[in-house]
Amino acid sequence: MTFTQLLLRNTTFCVGLMALGAALPAHAAQLKPDLAKSNVTIVFKQLNVPVEAKFKKFNAAVDFNSAQPEASKASVEIDISSFDLGDPEYNKEVLKKEWFNAQQFAKATFVASSIKPAAAAAAGSKYDVTGKLTIKGKTTEVRFPLSVKKDGNAQVFEGTLPIKRLTYNIGEGEWQDTSIVADEIAIKFHLVAN
Repeated sequence: MTFTQLLLRNTTFCVGLMALGAALPAHAAQLKPDLAKSNVTIVFKQLNVPVEAKFKKFNAAVDFNSAQPEASKASVEIDISSFDLGDPEYNKEVLKKEWFNAQQFAKATFVASSIKPAAAAAAGSKYDVTGKLTIKGKTTEVRFPLSVKKDGNAQVFEGTLPIKRLTYNIGEGEWQDTSIVADEIAIKFHLVAN
């Protein structure tokens, strides 16, 4: 895998976690993700071949009221050094300055500014989330759909956030070439909260 692939996966993880945290049920004051059952991944293309990676460490704080989702709050903090492409050498490479620059930017964050029921969706199952995503010191406003479902005693939050890696300077210098690593990244998340 390339450095860009690693970076893209980190981004996916961050965004996924943020989105999941934004849709907690009304009775949940604080998100307590079950990390053994949850995942945040990024999918990107290197030489037009899909590559997937994940973040192993993150924290989330959520205050959600299903009766008044507009009053809900959510934030996620991702440990960039936990990015995992499945190979120690690739992992080390993507933490370098050209990619995530983990030494200077150890965390990626998401803070929700708006959580609203999605139009024409089943009540309480689909939401539109807007917020600020910060990766490698660059902050932008992002928006993504979030779905929420019950699984036994747990709540499951899922979604996909599309971003462009170059917006966050992921892949500098020669790695800005999008013919090698595509600019488009999909951050996918599956969060289980008890």
